Amino acid sequence: MSTRRSDIKLANEAWESVMTAHSALMGIFAAEEMWDEVSMREYDVLYTLSKHDEPVRICTVQEGVLLSQPALSRMLDRLTARGLVQREADPEDGRAVRVSLSPEGARVQREVGRAHARSVERELGAALTPEEMRELMRLCQKLTR
Repeated sequence: MSTRRSDIKLANEAWESVMTAHSALMGIFAAEEMWDEVSMREYDVLYTLSKHDEPVRICTVQEGVLLSQPALSRMLDRLTARGLVQREADPEDGRAVRVSLSPEGARVQREVGRAHARSVERELGAALTPEEMRELMRLCQKLTR
């Protein structure tokens, strides 16, 4: 087998491993009881908003979640209606909107986030040493650069 073909095969096997691990872990996390107040996808939006100290444009939120722009807009509408997200006019562009966590949204994000963090530690800690977790983090950061 040529080097090019073996590189393609190796890259695809590595990708499949990443996706299989992701799917397995997400299945474990989805089955946990912490998702009473928000779904995993809703939590993802709340978590993304929690990383910002001030209101952000929807396009900034979209960079941190796996949702299309229309799906994210609908979710933000639902989260706003439930009092978890606040909307305000963008002072730099009157046609745009900025969003942020409401105090209730921040509370939900913290509580669910603590439970989820414990689950992540349990699953990764059972499979990987601290050194392996650091290496995994380094490799994933390298892929996203």
